[in-house]
Amino acid sequence: MPTKRSRVHPSYKTKYRATNWASYNKALLGRGNLRLWISPDAVANWNAKPSKRRRGGQPRYSNLAIETALTLRLVYHLPLRQAEGFVTSIFDLMGLHLAVPDHTTLPPRGKTLKIKLKAKFHVGPIDLIIGGTGLSVFGEGQWAAAKHGSRGFRGWKKLHLGVDGTGIIVAEALTGPNVDDAKTAVKVIKKARFRVKAVVGDAAYDSREIYEAA
Repeated sequence: MPTKRSRVHPSYKTKYRATNWASYNKALLGRGNLRLWISPDAVANWNAKPSKRRRGGQPRYSNLAIETALTLRLVYHLPLRQAEGFVTSIFDLMGLHLAVPDHTTLPPRGKTLKIKLKAKFHVGPIDLIIGGTGLSVFGEGQWAAAKHGSRGFRGWKKLHLGVDGTGIIVAEALTGPNVDDAKTAVKVIKKARFRVKAVVGDAAYDSREIYEAA
């Protein structure tokens, strides 16, 4: 019985084979390497500076300290008490004599914390790395669920992201499940907010349209 040929993977698909096993093995080992450090500027600005305009009790920790503790909690999926203990252990390993925000201080300070995202500005062209993932859609609207009951899984969509070498998202596209990956990636390349030097992607984007766009 003949097999159906894929539109995404044509006959001229490029085959890759790793030849630099030493550097490849070193890169795999580096994925498990955990390095944590605190810059001297963060140490100097860890404690809050006294405010002359504010009456009553003064804050003990700066916004940077609260942001650091909450960021570590988010990255490692830690409860509040474990986040406090995690930061304390880092300070102990580094020999830093700094007070750590306790678990009762983080929630109220986090509600009023204003975080400024520092996006990197590119001077020259970037290496555009394209990848995609599926997003599952579940459930019904509140009125439909109350009247007819929840129907569970509703479908899924594709999210294509273009990032630079540092992981900053510079282009994106959201499509339905039946849209061709290669054609969507062409749109992602055109939507990049910086000049593109090279395009990197997996086998799903190995098509003639991608080579022409790149």
